[in-house]
Amino acid sequence: QVQLVESGGGLVQPGGSLRLSCAASRNIFIINAMGWYRQAPGKQRELVATITSGGGTNYADSVKGRFTISRDNARNTVYLQMNSLRPEDTAIYYCHGHRSAYNLDYWGQGTQVTVSS
Repeated sequence: QVQLVESGGGLVQPGGSLRLSCAASRNIFIINAMGWYRQAPGKQRELVATITSGGGTNYADSVKGRFTISRDNARNTVYLQMNSLRPEDTAIYYCHGHRSAYNLDYWGQGTQVTVSS
């Protein structure tokens, strides 16, 4: 079992920046892909960004050029740097991990990001 704990959410003005962190309880080498999803009130959860164990990344079109996902294997941590934030980025952000060998999915508890003036 792997526990994922997010941190770094908060209130920020439009145009501002935040960095989310996701700390895993085990070595993230065993997790083939990690990523961030978000869910706004009244909407379905959507993919924001993913990163594979090899470092390959994928982004939703709505965040390309503004958000950057990265991983620090030594710290078992995945980050999401969010720049040029917009009110429509307001959501609960969830960390996710997928372990292909066992077809297992892991989720964090979520962290609130609010973009408002």
